Amino acid sequence: MSEQPPQPSQPPGYGYPNQGSGPAGQPGPYGYPQGGQQPPPGGYQTPGYPQGAPGYQTPGYPPPAPGYYATDPSAPYGYDPYGRPYSDKSKIVAGVLQLFLGSFGIGRFYVGSVGIGVAQLFTCGGLGFWALIDGIMYLVSNDRTDDQGRVLRG
Repeated sequence: MSEQPPQPSQPPGYGYPNQGSGPAGQPGPYGYPQGGQQPPPGGYQTPGYPQGAPGYQTPGYPPPAPGYYATDPSAPYGYDPYGRPYSDKSKIVAGVLQLFLGSFGIGRFYVGSVGIGVAQLFTCGGLGFWALIDGIMYLVSNDRTDDQGRVLRG
């Protein structure tokens, strides 16, 4: 009679990671120590961090004060969903100024477009049509920018 090796009850690779046939403390099939090895007293500790430190803190840097948020100087009002910085100017203010005082180019002067503002001033806002269309475009568009290329806030 030929002797066959004993068949495992489960295929290899299935079961709990620390379940194995090796002695305690030896790496099992997944490289983890097998049952029998206890964690150090007090639990695991991340190197360089004091015991019981909340969250992930960088050593030597205290957490910021509550309510403090670091801002990017080039984008003091944050970023839009596409990653473009917001302007300190408002598109609503620019649109209302352009609707009511567009024949003087005030809405364009507000956002920093001095050249177009002067052109609107000399043409009386394109006889009112240019100022009206420009004011509506400021109010409904999400891609209007100021003179520095930042998106107007809504």
